[in-house]
Amino acid sequence: MSYGQGGPFGGPGGTQTPDWAAMADASAARSRRRKWLLIGGGVLATAAIGAAVATAVISTNKNNATHGSGKNASELPAPSDLPKETAQPEPSFSSVAPLPPPDPKDYISDAKKDRAPITVDTFFPGKKLTMGDRVYVKGATQQTKSCAATTKGALGPILVNNGCEQVIRATYSKDGIAVTVGLAVFRTEAQAKKAAQQSSGSIATLPGAGVPAFCPAGSVCRRTSNSYGRYAYFAISGFTNGKSVTTADKNVYATGDDLTNFTFRQIRHRGELQASAAATAQAGRTS
Repeated sequence: MSYGQGGPFGGPGGTQTPDWAAMADASAARSRRRKWLLIGGGVLATAAIGAAVATAVISTNKNNATHGSGKNASELPAPSDLPKETAQPEPSFSSVAPLPPPDPKDYISDAKKDRAPITVDTFFPGKKLTMGDRVYVKGATQQTKSCAATTKGALGPILVNNGCEQVIRATYSKDGIAVTVGLAVFRTEAQAKKAAQQSSGSIATLPGAGVPAFCPAGSVCRRTSNSYGRYAYFAISGFTNGKSVTTADKNVYATGDDLTNFTFRQIRHRGELQASAAATAQAGRTS
């Protein structure tokens, strides 16, 4: 700033005034310097804030990368660093395979396993037999070791030659028709099967206990033979009045079939009972 002669207030008797234009210019220059300083400081502050924000963003991205959403695969943890799945408990099994259930037929195919008592009531229980809507009354029964004495014709020698041990007979009747079933017991299944296959002649009828003699000599009666396991079973069916049977006499056939089917079921049931007992004993030993 410059003043007129005589200093800022002039000399003695001077009339000089301040240089207002120069003073205005100087004030304007100072204002511009303050403005630029403010602008420069703002820029620096903005840059500093931006840098801080950028640092925070980068830091956040790195944190996100840890959870699988980052930009750079190198920032992901190695597979070995990932948490392992917690092993779930697995059921435990015995390394020893369970034994198969016993076969019921095994227990009626060989005397070594077929140890249950052999009696008339074991195979022919009760006083009546019901098959469907048909009811048969039980007549006379017999159990003997004299196998040949229970037969007629060639069947006796066949039973003996194949090792027959005993024979159980039971007679049933209904409406003037009677049937006698003879159950021959052998040591093995092979013996029983051979006896049934060689069958000739017949089992002898067993009258009594309310059943008259039937199938007299000279008459025709129905004869059958079968085997299951170590048992061979034979049946003879006919009229109690002595009349011969023809193929038209369906009731006689039905009576014979009912009794032989029942005998087969009784033999099979015998095997089932013994197999069940063996399975229970086996389970008790392994528990």
